[in-house]
Amino acid sequence: MTKGKAPRGIPGFHLASFNFGLLRHDWDAPEIADFANGLDLVNGVAERAAGFVWRLEDDAMEAAQADPASPFLGNPRMASTLSVWVDADSLGAFVWNTVHRQFYARKGEWYDAPGALVLWWVPEGHRPDMAEGYARWQHRNEFGDSDQAFGWSYLEEAATWTAHACDRIAAE
Repeated sequence: MTKGKAPRGIPGFHLASFNFGLLRHDWDAPEIADFANGLDLVNGVAERAAGFVWRLEDDAMEAAQADPASPFLGNPRMASTLSVWVDADSLGAFVWNTVHRQFYARKGEWYDAPGALVLWWVPEGHRPDMAEGYARWQHRNEFGDSDQAFGWSYLEEAATWTAHACDRIAAE
């Protein structure tokens, strides 16, 4: 597969998305309340969005984050999302054209550092776990964008990234 030539038009593939970050405060702190209280809304919008396929449910995500043997070492301030989408345009429409964008704009209030994101193609029906997501992020972190693990700018088809100047927003 060559850069930007993702299997969007090839039957049998979906786009996995894993993002994570460390919160500035504990989950029950008032400084995080808007974020914590908005998760059900944002997740509900995602689940009803065109192109949404699946996401790791809250209980499974929390258990994986809290596990001292996980890549996050049981850090109680970790926040993460693992989901699967039909394609990059579907994920982009959710991220930048729904209430999610308002939450993303406030990430500096809630997170210690810029969050981490990795995208990768999975066969239809595959449900990645946190270990797979973290391994993909490590691969991207070590080797840069590739067909194995990439960010928005790697995909020519992610038109919403360019249209919304998301590289500028992401750097803020």
